[in-house]
Amino acid sequence: MNFRIGRRRRIFEGKAKVLFEGPEPGTLVQYFKDDATACNNQKKGTITGKGVLNNRISEYLMVKLGAIGVPTHFMRRLNMREQLIRKVEIIPIDIVIRNIVAGSLSKRLGIPEGTVLPRSIVEFYYKKDELGNPMVSDEHITAFGWASPQEIDEIMSLSLRINDYLSGLFLGIGLKLVDFKLEFGRLWDNDELHIILADEISPDNCRLWDVKTNEKMDKDRFRRDLGRVEEAYQEVARRLGIMPEITALVPESEKP
Repeated sequence: MNFRIGRRRRIFEGKAKVLFEGPEPGTLVQYFKDDATACNNQKKGTITGKGVLNNRISEYLMVKLGAIGVPTHFMRRLNMREQLIRKVEIIPIDIVIRNIVAGSLSKRLGIPEGTVLPRSIVEFYYKKDELGNPMVSDEHITAFGWASPQEIDEIMSLSLRINDYLSGLFLGIGLKLVDFKLEFGRLWDNDELHIILADEISPDNCRLWDVKTNEKMDKDRFRRDLGRVEEAYQEVARRLGIMPEITALVPESEKP
């Protein structure tokens, strides 16, 4: 099923995706762009075919998580760049789960990148681009009413469960899950409030390193001008076993 972008009402446009009004009440269509940003939106560019790859990679991982009982907003993939998702009230907090020191953690604490953490660390960041998405504590979150203590507990539990599952899944295809970012939303169902996983899971918001070489297979290749960005995203899809499927779906003019 294909929904033409021009015929739908645009709800929200972010850095990597656009949300459109869905075909049924309580749904949205999530469109994946090729646009790439880094360094709190200070660096901008395009990764050819990224939207097609991330759409399929995120679908694959969301379905896998749903199969183990993790509630997600994902309903189904509509076409090469679009998914049908449940409409949720996004909690304005980015949850970052870290297994290995990299990126801002290395810079903040002066710990060498690649240091394996004694246990996974969960960090919270306030979703506010104009402020640089500052790190916050659970005290900030509850004091300003961004989420309740019960919601934070649920988010923490789900985040660690997702981390355990994805770490094993990626290890099985020769990749280390260094760290990754999650977003959650509130979904009302028959007067019951549920916390569910939202946004996407892809090389855009996961740091993935090759187990043998530590080669970066994610958006750090764009952030750090390492080159071969498209190839890294393709390699993740190939290892997940979905690259031939993507190639078959994409017309010649849009193949990554």
